[in-house]
Amino acid sequence: MEPNKSLDNVSVIANLVADVFTFALGIESPRARRLTIQKIEKRYAREGISFLTKTLPRLGKAFDKALAGEGPIDCTGFRKKANAQIPKLFGELFERVFSSDGTVLPLPCVKSITSLRQLLFLYYKYELPYNETLEDKIILQFKKTEEDVVQFSNRYSTISGSSPSKEEERLAKRAEEVRKCLNNHLWDFDWRNVMPRHGPGAVSTKEKRSRKYSFTRINPRISSVYNWDEFYFASLTHVCDSVSYFKDTPLEDAPARVVLVPKDSRGPRLISCEPLEIQWIQQGVARALVKHIESNPVMGRNVRFTDQEPNRRAALNGSRDGQLVTLDLKEASDRVALQVVEHVFPLELAQVLRNTRSLATILPTGEVLPLTKFAPMGSALCFPIMASLIWAILYTAGDAQVRKDLLVYGDDVIVPRAFAQAAIEELESFGLLVNRDKSCINGLFRESCGMDAYFGADVTPVRFRTVWSSSPAASHYASWISYANSLHARGYHRTADYIGECLLKVYSSIPVRLDQEDPGYPVLRFDLVSNVETKHRFNPTLQKRERLVRVVQTQHVYEDMEGWLKLLRYFTENSRACPNGNVDCSRCKTHFDCLSRGSKSDTSQYTERDRSKLRLRWR
Repeated sequence: MEPNKSLDNVSVIANLVADVFTFALGIESPRARRLTIQKIEKRYAREGISFLTKTLPRLGKAFDKALAGEGPIDCTGFRKKANAQIPKLFGELFERVFSSDGTVLPLPCVKSITSLRQLLFLYYKYELPYNETLEDKIILQFKKTEEDVVQFSNRYSTISGSSPSKEEERLAKRAEEVRKCLNNHLWDFDWRNVMPRHGPGAVSTKEKRSRKYSFTRINPRISSVYNWDEFYFASLTHVCDSVSYFKDTPLEDAPARVVLVPKDSRGPRLISCEPLEIQWIQQGVARALVKHIESNPVMGRNVRFTDQEPNRRAALNGSRDGQLVTLDLKEASDRVALQVVEHVFPLELAQVLRNTRSLATILPTGEVLPLTKFAPMGSALCFPIMASLIWAILYTAGDAQVRKDLLVYGDDVIVPRAFAQAAIEELESFGLLVNRDKSCINGLFRESCGMDAYFGADVTPVRFRTVWSSSPAASHYASWISYANSLHARGYHRTADYIGECLLKVYSSIPVRLDQEDPGYPVLRFDLVSNVETKHRFNPTLQKRERLVRVVQTQHVYEDMEGWLKLLRYFTENSRACPNGNVDCSRCKTHFDCLSRGSKSDTSQYTERDRSKLRLRWR
C-alpha cells in the first residue's frame, strides 16, 4: 500500500506545541500539552486552514502591538483565562509574557515570546489561493490612494501662492530645505551615462523574450532626453542599417498596465507594468542612480538598496534599549507625488524622471487611470526615488544624532526614538503615510527588513510560504527542506523530523550534510532514522567521491533573433560582468577587448520563471 504523502497541518502545529513545551521552555506537562492540541484541533475543524493563516496571525499582530507598547493585548476571537486578560490558548506561554491585566511584564520571558510568535505566524504567508472579491478591494484602494495624491498635489501647489497659510509657509520652507539637500548630493549624478536594460518582469505592451529587443514604438518624451539612435541601437552601424525604422515606426506614448500578482491567502499584490520602451530606460537610470547614492559619502551612510543588514542590525540593537525605532510607510510607493519630485530633485534629473515615467495606467477593468503619483510599484525608479525623498525629508529635519542613526531601506525607516513623532509629522506633511500598526516606537519590539527583535534577541519566526505538494516539484523540494532545517536549527526538532519524514514519503531519500558548507543542492542539516543513504560512486576523472542527488535546475527557452538585436542584448546584459574580471569595462583597454575574450552568456537563451525542474545529478 502506498504511504500517505500528505502533510497534516494540525500534526505540524501539534509537533510544534510539543517542541515548545519540552525543548524550548523545558515544561514537562503532558496534560497541558494535550489540552492545547485538542483546542487547536477543534478550532481547525470549525474554521479550516483559515485558523492557521488568518485567525492565529491576527492574534500574533495583537501580540506584537502589545510588545511594542501599544496597550494590553487584544484577545478578540479567543477565550480568556479565568480572572486574566490574556488568551486561554497557549496560556502557559502568555502568562510568562503578560500580567493578568494584559500588559507586558517588567521582565517577560524572551523564549516564550519567540515560541508564541513561531506558533502564531507559522502559516501567515502560506501561498493559498485568495478570494477573488479581494481583487476589487485592492483595485479600489489603489484608486483611493491616487485620489489622496491628487488632493495633496492640489494643496502642495498652493505653498508658493500669494497669501499662504502658516502651515503652507512651513511646508514651503521645508520643501526648499529638501530641495537644497538633494541638489547638494545629486548635482553630479550623470543621468546621461546609463546602460539601459530590460527588467525581469512583464511589460504593459506584452512583449516577451526576444521580442523585447524589437522596439516597435518611439516614445517622444523619452527621445527628448535620451536620443533614440544612441540608447535603442547597438551601434551607429546598426542605426545606418535601420534607416527605414525611423520612417515606419509610429510615435506613441503607451500607458502602463495594472496586474494583480498572486501573493497568498491574504490577497494579491498590485503591480503596474511599465511599457517596453520606458522600462528599458528606467532600468538603466535606476541602476546608475542606486550606484551613485550608495557611493555618496553622505547618502551612502543612511540609504541602502542592496544590503538590508544595517537595518536588521539597527532593529536588533534598538530592541535592547528602545533608543532606535522602526517606521513603516503605508503604500509608500503609491504616495510619492510627481509634483514633489519635480520640485525637490535637481532640475535636469527631474526632467529625466518626468519623461521616463508613465502618464497613465490601465486597470484590470479596462479603465485608464491618469497618474498624479510619480510612479506606482513596478517602475524601476520607484524604489530609489522614494528612498531618496524619505532620506532628504528626515535628514534635513533632524540634528546630528538623527543624521548619524537614520537608516532608509525603501519604506523601512529607522530613526532615534526622540525623533519618531517629528519624523512621522515630517513624512506625512509631504503626502506620505506612516503605518502606525507596523511601526515600532514604544516598548522593546522592533521589526525591519525581515528582522523581528525583542530585548536584543532575534524572535523572527519560520514562515511557511510554499504550499505542500504530494508530488515531486522543484520549488516544493527546496522550500520544505529549508523550512525543516530552519525549524531544527531553532530547537523545534519534532516538527523538523515530522516534515522530514513527510518529505521522505515523497522523495524516498534526501542527502544529509551536517557541516555548514553549501554543496550547491538542497540538503538536510540533521539526521533522520528512516532516511536512505544516497548512491555513491568514485569519479576517476575528477578523483573524488560523488553522490547521486536531486538538483534544482532552471529551465531555459531558446529563441534566435536578428544579428543586430542579438548584439544589443549582449552589450546591455553583459555590461555588469566583464570577462576580464573588472567591475567596470572602462578599466579594460577597449570594450571590444573584453568581448574578444568571450562570455558565458548565450544571447539566444531566456530563463522561464517558475519552470525549474528536479534532476538527478552526480555531485
